[in-house]
Amino acid sequence: MKRYWLVVGAMLALFLLLFGLVEWLRIPLLTDPSAWLNRGGVVAASVGIGLLIADVVLPVPSSLVMVAHGALFGVALGTLLSLVGSVGATLTGFALGRSGSALLEKIISPEERLRVEKMLERWGALAIVVTRPIPLLAETTAILAGASAMSWQRAFVASLAGSLPAALLYALTGAVAASFQNGALMFGFVLLVSGVFWLVSRRLE
Repeated sequence: MKRYWLVVGAMLALFLLLFGLVEWLRIPLLTDPSAWLNRGGVVAASVGIGLLIADVVLPVPSSLVMVAHGALFGVALGTLLSLVGSVGATLTGFALGRSGSALLEKIISPEERLRVEKMLERWGALAIVVTRPIPLLAETTAILAGASAMSWQRAFVASLAGSLPAALLYALTGAVAASFQNGALMFGFVLLVSGVFWLVSRRLE
């Protein structure tokens, strides 16, 4: 399966290159979308969902967006908005994989393709669930799953299961932080919870 893993490595390298390019260009909406999110209402909800979906190919501060959803819209609606964006990102990656499956068939041999299909049939849905909170791996896994025979329904359910915990926890973080009267306490609380999530994601890599 050497060629298959080379494809995976090339995808990760491409994502890193895109992320580095955006960081170098310092695009405000992608590096610090707070100005848009602070507007609240439909604008903030639409921008937040759009950014989370764009996270499949661009370096979006998804944790900041999800915390903002919780602070602006409360736990229930904030979780729902983040869930829509996160699942949308997975399905977008899945669609990209579907459109590129013919190219993948030309790169890897039929035998290798068969082994990959068997592996994804057994572990593909679980991989989507586990990697959903992990940058780069989440996008790569979604695209590779799309290039396989996995059904859209199975990808959707796996994405939903993988996205819900983070969406709920970040919404709770935002809602609790918004209740603080002291701005320094609010900022410290958000940093603390974001740091915990970052450490957990590092452990899962």
